[in-house]
Amino acid sequence: MEITTDLKHIALNDLHVRLGAKMVPFAGYLMPVSYEGINAEHETVRNRVGVFDVSHMGEFILKGPHALDLIQKVTSNDAAKLFDGKVQYSCLPNDRGGIVDDLLVYRIDEQTYMLVVNASNIEKDWNWIRKQDEWNVEMHNISDKTSLLAVQGPLAADVLQPLTNMDLRNMEYYSFAKGVFAGIENVLVSATGYTGAGGFEVYFENGSAGKIWDAIFEAGKTQGIRPIGLGARDTLRLEMGFCLYGNDIDDTTSPIEAGLGWITKFTKPFINSDALKRQKEEGVSRKLVGFEMIDRGIPRHDYEVRDAAGIAIGKVTSGTQSPTLNKAIGLAYVPPAFAREGSEIFIQVRDKALRAKVVKIPFIKK
Repeated sequence: MEITTDLKHIALNDLHVRLGAKMVPFAGYLMPVSYEGINAEHETVRNRVGVFDVSHMGEFILKGPHALDLIQKVTSNDAAKLFDGKVQYSCLPNDRGGIVDDLLVYRIDEQTYMLVVNASNIEKDWNWIRKQDEWNVEMHNISDKTSLLAVQGPLAADVLQPLTNMDLRNMEYYSFAKGVFAGIENVLVSATGYTGAGGFEVYFENGSAGKIWDAIFEAGKTQGIRPIGLGARDTLRLEMGFCLYGNDIDDTTSPIEAGLGWITKFTKPFINSDALKRQKEEGVSRKLVGFEMIDRGIPRHDYEVRDAAGIAIGKVTSGTQSPTLNKAIGLAYVPPAFAREGSEIFIQVRDKALRAKVVKIPFIKK
């Protein structure tokens, strides 16, 4: 357990405490994990609208004539395809076949980009990108002064649109705008999120956090808006089969193994691209798959995966009881022979080998 006195506090820490949030150490921050319970919060986001405070996430600004060159070198996706107001999901490959982090790349303009990285990797990512910078690109780490609220769920646009002149209702998935929001200037709103329920992410300076939070909750009163913790964020993302850094992907997993070939574009060279291209062409020895439990039991991170003969063939990376499906689901790395849809595998839950079957992700079809 991390020592709480060493933890960073997000701008709205005291508000979450007043709201009765269960606060836990996460990625060096004290963060709200739940308010009224994970299942209730999960259901709120799937069916109505909820607000996550994810201000622990990291934000870097890269500026100048070579900002894109650096991004192209360090990321696996092709950022040259971006245009102003467009967002791209990508990853930072390391030089050993693994992943430094996964991230979002925002093109503000031709020479200005924002990278949004995982909270636990802020310093690691900053040092990695700096190390690869052969152009002396202007870089700013704005993580500590930036707050981020994820307003997620099918009613998110109804709640947020009255607060801004930005056209949120017609904003395409993975695009963004900057403007006045809840009377605050220079707010960035993007049609992104980590839930599969639709919605927006709202970036602004810490000093405006209270005003923006209050405005969103006032606007969402009639839609039953609720604060949502990181616990439900995890169950929501897992139902969509979204990878969590540190669980499903890390410094030892390649994007090809993790099913992230779609963000690994060989239209340009990038760090370790030759090795990853060979993997794509020749195949990999393990693949990340989704599975549903057949027998009763909940799979957890690091539980062993076995074949019918009881031989260990892999590890569970994420697992939970799906509130939407009311069944246990998970992700695991297995050999390609077991990666086909319908393959039977066994999850070692304590002293029992429980039956499961490989299924296509996302677990929830939109």
